[in-house]
Amino acid sequence: MKSGSIRDRIVQALEGAKITHPVYAVYDWFVINREIDWQRLFDLGLGQINHATLFEVEHPHLHIEESYSEVDNRKRKDVKWITDIGELHEYSIDGWVREYMIKSPDDYKIMKRALQDTTFTPTNKYFDESEQALGDAGITLGHFGKYEDIGYRRTPLQVIQIDMAGLEQFSFDITMETRELMELLEQMNEQFLELVRTVTRTRAIHIKLWENMSIETIGPDLYRRHLVPLYNKVCEILEGSGQKLHVHYDGKLQSIAGDIAKSGLDGIDSLTPPPEGDMNILQARKLWPEKFFWMHPSLSIDRFSEKKVENYILQMIRDADSKFCFLLSEEVPPNWKRTIPLILEILQK
Repeated sequence: MKSGSIRDRIVQALEGAKITHPVYAVYDWFVINREIDWQRLFDLGLGQINHATLFEVEHPHLHIEESYSEVDNRKRKDVKWITDIGELHEYSIDGWVREYMIKSPDDYKIMKRALQDTTFTPTNKYFDESEQALGDAGITLGHFGKYEDIGYRRTPLQVIQIDMAGLEQFSFDITMETRELMELLEQMNEQFLELVRTVTRTRAIHIKLWENMSIETIGPDLYRRHLVPLYNKVCEILEGSGQKLHVHYDGKLQSIAGDIAKSGLDGIDSLTPPPEGDMNILQARKLWPEKFFWMHPSLSIDRFSEKKVENYILQMIRDADSKFCFLLSEEVPPNWKRTIPLILEILQK
């Protein structure tokens, strides 16, 4: 396919065309949160992937209070979720959660009340603003909430594990099938499907779920019991609207590769080869011939020689064949001044 703008090449790749000059693009989050010379990289051909919320939400039983402070020259953020039956608290340091909202079975009850009777309204406002700002420099994916949101940007099981309770508390409660957890999960699953129906009434074609899936954290059994049935329902809803579902799966996936193959998921976001992941691109393509790959080169290539980087990137291209885009989606390489321009140069040859 003849090379065009960054936007054109991403769209063509998403449609299955083979692209002469594949795109390397960065998440909007990194552009906002990593203070490096992005303009230089954009001038060299780096694209950008923006993410836009597709709904407005109202929580009639929830009041949120946030406060900010500085602790040892580090930014602390405290958040309180206040309901008529109690309140929840979490705090983070420099964006990393140190105390989670849910610390006991009673906290699941408060969270259930906080999310009860939630309503969603579709909106194209943020999507349209993003598309206008990007122009031909990239594309916008719709998603189920802002990066800092709790509640919707992942499927409910993942939200509870990653954002609400943390791995330790969640692991104990899901193993024991704690009643309060299971009741919250049931309510959130129903609300999530209603949210999916809501975003079908927007202009976004490609939808992102920030699953942050690495299977060792929940295991194949829980994945098959809780996530696969929900994915099937989500894909069935989106199929009727012509929208495509992409999931952020940035970890080890081999033990659920067969489940992914049978799923209706359209794209794997931040697909990372070893050592971070456990499948190379050729293995993934043989198992998932029709899925789109948003490929994140291993950060280990930051230490490779220029020739070895070139061989690595070209091998990823051969193995993916079509329906792919390179992403800077996990972290900026420490030696970014060399590595990112080098990858861009390789892709433009």
